[in-house]
Amino acid sequence: MSDVVRFCRSRNAGRRCTRPLDHPGLHRHRTIMWTDAAADPSRCTGSSKPGSPAAALADGWPHGRALCPVCHRFVPLEDGLLEEHVSSDEDETDAEASRRREWLNTHGW
Repeated sequence: MSDVVRFCRSRNAGRRCTRPLDHPGLHRHRTIMWTDAAADPSRCTGSSKPGSPAAALADGWPHGRALCPVCHRFVPLEDGLLEEHVSSDEDETDAEASRRREWLNTHGW
């Protein structure tokens, strides 16, 4: 059983839905609600922004990737810019989410 909590990936004006993954009905962040049609595009606005490799944990993780300041995912760099990426990766493994949590607890935001 996974100890990683998964939340809905929908965003609206940068606000992330705080409801559980695969919830029925409208998306919600505090008192703001929206439909799928009103959601932000999945492309993260941090894509193609300047970045630098994040500090590494003892084993080298995140292996030269940069922390996106918008979606807080670790993203590969191309010529000093964050590669094109989506705000939330449906295929992200529990191991990746756990390592990100460990990194953030070690190095902070």
